[in-house]
Amino acid sequence: MPADIGENRVFLFLQGPHGPFFHRLGRMLRLAGATVWRVGFNAGDRAFWFHPKSFLPYRGTLADWPDHFAALVAEKGVTDIVLYGDVRAIHAQAIARARDMGLTVHVFEEGYIRPYWVTYERGGSNGHSRLMEMPVDAMRQTLADSDPDTILPPAKWGDTRQHVFYGALYHWFVMFRNGQYRNFQPHRSLSVAKEFQLYLKRLLLMPAHAAERWLATTRIRHGGFPYHLALLQLEHDASFQAHSPFSTMTDFLDVVIRGFAEGAPRHHHLVFKAHPLEDGRVPVRRDLRRIAKEAGVSDRVHFVRGGKLAQLLADARTAVTVNSTAAQQALFRGIPLKTFGSAVYAKPEFVSTQPLPEFFATPARPDRKAYQDYRRYLLETSQVAGGFYSARGRRQLLRMVVDMMLAPEDPYDALKSGTATPRQQLRVVR
Repeated sequence: MPADIGENRVFLFLQGPHGPFFHRLGRMLRLAGATVWRVGFNAGDRAFWFHPKSFLPYRGTLADWPDHFAALVAEKGVTDIVLYGDVRAIHAQAIARARDMGLTVHVFEEGYIRPYWVTYERGGSNGHSRLMEMPVDAMRQTLADSDPDTILPPAKWGDTRQHVFYGALYHWFVMFRNGQYRNFQPHRSLSVAKEFQLYLKRLLLMPAHAAERWLATTRIRHGGFPYHLALLQLEHDASFQAHSPFSTMTDFLDVVIRGFAEGAPRHHHLVFKAHPLEDGRVPVRRDLRRIAKEAGVSDRVHFVRGGKLAQLLADARTAVTVNSTAAQQALFRGIPLKTFGSAVYAKPEFVSTQPLPEFFATPARPDRKAYQDYRRYLLETSQVAGGFYSARGRRQLLRMVVDMMLAPEDPYDALKSGTATPRQQLRVVR
């Protein structure tokens, strides 16, 4: 392998996860011999990029961005673009142009398997991932010559506090230091000021929420009743908005509660677990109570605010979600699963196709062997140990992902051709 493996590669970074991960990644690519540029769309992007000479501020409008992007690619000789999440408008437009121009598109996302992996793919993620069209049998063929052992994740979420902290800090910069980026439009519907307030509120209320969560979980685990678990997502999350049949979380609550009321045995209960980063912008609890009352099941419906999923999954009869990645923890345990949206794990071998009332009444169990093969395939390809937000998580992630980005093949083709980077023993990073 040549010393400067990144020579003749020019990476253009767009928006990344909150915090310094993209800066550290860019620095490592420069050490490998590559040229690295970063487009900044607001003061938050600038605050976490500590290499001023490579920072390219974009102060234009969204309408002008595609042409500006194409001009940047030509001017800098860009060969690769790097981004976090592929559906926000500036990224979707850039990806469309990049494909026409023959660029390699590197996409980062939160891990498909959690809590301690992140996702690295090329071309697209979630509903745009290559996994969507890849049958389990094809994965098994590729795995035939690989190590059958897989590594279990640590039983903890990882870096939620750091995630919330960097989110609050990012939005502070956008709210108070954004004078030079007056055309910037956030990819979510809320104002930047409101986003900042929600992040700050969540930080301050973490102790109170922890106490509330412990009480709710204790009541459920000691209640002595069978229960079904609904895994909630953030309504503004890209997977929910771009790859599901629902436009609001209330729509999902309504479908699940009414399906439960119609099909579940009367001694069964229904537990809704909120996403760990739920910040109150959507009145989930209020809507849940209203719909449960209308359906006549108020005394059988429960709400848990975030927290560890494993405790609730331990005794759950089934799990239902739109397309949350947390559903893979249910499949790992062999729990029957019902989904509504597009998801990389929504394979016929292990996700139920039953109507919801029938699913709650007599759920079909997943093919656990098929899921184990699928999970092993992901851990050998697109799932990279580490995290975006904690310092230790970033260090572990960078040990592997830089070489994956510089490799000629994407993670899926590399495994098939036998050139994939060997996976190291996962260490618990706290």
